[in-house]
Amino acid sequence: MAAMAAQHGARRRRRPRHGGARFGRNGGSRTVTRGARGHKLEARPTDDHWGGDAVVVASRALETKYRIAETAMALFLEQGYECVTVEAVADASQVSRRTVFRYFDGKDELAFPDHTERLKLLSRHLVEPTASRSPVEVVMAATEAVMLDFLQHPELVLRRYRLTRVVPELRKREVLENERYVSLTRAYLRKHLPKDSPPFLPMALSSLIDAMHRSALSNFARSDGKTDALGELRQGLDWVRQLLAGDPNTASPLILAVLPDSPKVRRALTALRDEAREELGS
Repeated sequence: MAAMAAQHGARRRRRPRHGGARFGRNGGSRTVTRGARGHKLEARPTDDHWGGDAVVVASRALETKYRIAETAMALFLEQGYECVTVEAVADASQVSRRTVFRYFDGKDELAFPDHTERLKLLSRHLVEPTASRSPVEVVMAATEAVMLDFLQHPELVLRRYRLTRVVPELRKREVLENERYVSLTRAYLRKHLPKDSPPFLPMALSSLIDAMHRSALSNFARSDGKTDALGELRQGLDWVRQLLAGDPNTASPLILAVLPDSPKVRRALTALRDEAREELGS
């Protein structure tokens, strides 16, 4: 009995009394704090464990969001926007109705799963200007980054374009979403352009750069993904640079007009463009 008591006492003495690290099921470590009698007071995952899990969770959440949106747009195109309910979208996506509303505030948001993250991307690229990089160049580079992100999901771009042509409610929502991008670049230019710049310049430049982006992306969508959207955008941005530099071919007065997007208007504008190129000798 004395020997057994001694062995038992030895085992008790080998037990850690003041905490240590243990590994969880997913490979992360946990910090364990113990009181004076060895009682566990706290157990929590360390930062490296949570960091890895957070990335995985965020990635899966974004995948789920895109899957719901793509399913919804397919249903809208097949059955008509008005005929499709949120419940139908949830069933087809194999998620609950509650999950759909976790990612989207309403039915009219289902076609726009990407703008929130892309606006964050735009904000990250609107860095401080430098002596060798003007505020306008920063906005142009950020606009190229936005285009590249759009082109990461070409099917989403094409499907949404087809959908917004036939659903006026979503077309209006698309206009509102686009304004969020312009607001960011306009505010950036207002802050960073020289103080003696004309007051209209931030709005004019942000709208002009955005017009080049929208033109290239719209042409990409209309062609069913066959045009070089990034190349067209860069060509348009080069034209803006020439305009700002006072190039003789672009420094003449400009006419800006808002016209309906129809085949007839596009044919007329193409004819005018070709005639102007001949006159300028380009």
